[in-house]
Amino acid sequence: MANIKSAKKRIKVIDKKTARNRRVKDHLKSVLKNFDNALEEKNFELAAEKLTLAEKKLMQAAAKGTINKKAASRKISRLAKRFNAAKAAN
Repeated sequence: MANIKSAKKRIKVIDKKTARNRRVKDHLKSVLKNFDNALEEKNFELAAEKLTLAEKKLMQAAAKGTINKKAASRKISRLAKRFNAAKAAN
């Protein structure tokens, strides 16, 4: 444990940021899982809604620095590609 007051404060701040990042990442995982489930059921209307929600949440996470901006863009691109391929195959 730190002895210096500023170091103790940094530990508290880091714990808060870690908890927030964990919540955001858990929420992202559930949003992506909902999109996958809608795509597997071939429910394209629901999948389109989930895709827009996933895009929004990924960009929000990137804006706050939880995930990298380029990683968010890459994930959005891959989701859209999968959605379009599934829609074309059906």
